[in-house]
Amino acid sequence: MTMGKTDMSERPRTESSIFVGTDVGSSRTKVAVVNPDKELIGYSIEKSGTDFTATADACLATALRMAGTNQSNIKAAVSTGYGRNNVTCADSTKTEIGCHAKGCFYYFPQAITVIDIGGQDNKIIKLDDHGHRTGFKMNRKCAAGTGAFLEEMALRLDIPIDDLNDLAPKSTEMVKLGSFCTVFSATEVLENIRNGKRVEDIVKGIYFSVVKRIMEMDSFTEVVVMTGGVTANNPYIVTLTEELIGRSILVPEHPQLTGALGAALFALENNCS
Repeated sequence: MTMGKTDMSERPRTESSIFVGTDVGSSRTKVAVVNPDKELIGYSIEKSGTDFTATADACLATALRMAGTNQSNIKAAVSTGYGRNNVTCADSTKTEIGCHAKGCFYYFPQAITVIDIGGQDNKIIKLDDHGHRTGFKMNRKCAAGTGAFLEEMALRLDIPIDDLNDLAPKSTEMVKLGSFCTVFSATEVLENIRNGKRVEDIVKGIYFSVVKRIMEMDSFTEVVVMTGGVTANNPYIVTLTEELIGRSILVPEHPQLTGALGAALFALENNCS
């Protein structure tokens, strides 16, 4: 697993011009603030909740404090994601695909396949060495292989979702699930519990199911990048994917922020055009 860029240190700044990207997902809302040099100087990630506008406003305030600036210095702002029309500070909107692609290419400016695992959908985006999109697939039909799938499986196992990532590597005999369907998989999990299977082996099987679902969506190019909330909170998924494809995977330093970062970079470009 290779990380892109270096961690941003939080320090006082005075920025007279800033550009904001807001990515309102069904599960999490993310805000990124960049300066004219395309440096990420502030960010925030919060649960989206039921009031997308209020959450986006709160995330913006947090990101601006980290950046050491205020809302009066925003020169342009772009929103994206499921709730992009609920962002009050946005001048315009962009598609999730375009923003994720731009954010990932910022970290890794080369031909890449982006695997984004979100709360409700998975995306596979292929870019050439100029950052132009050459292919795209999205899983919209069900929650299989997404963050919602992991949440449901954790519920069935009666363990906190944050514990999954530590349990999976301890597996000695993975239990493979036969179904991609969340409902049927939940039934399989309960049957395996009843049959005395170890929780660690079931959890690894759950992760394996996520990875297999993604791999069946599309082929990958040589260089693969993984992003999204599931990647950020479940790094073992990256390890398992690396094992299955037989090569290292690139991960940006903020896997959950690529959409918001891409939106902020679009805002900067829009202001300069």
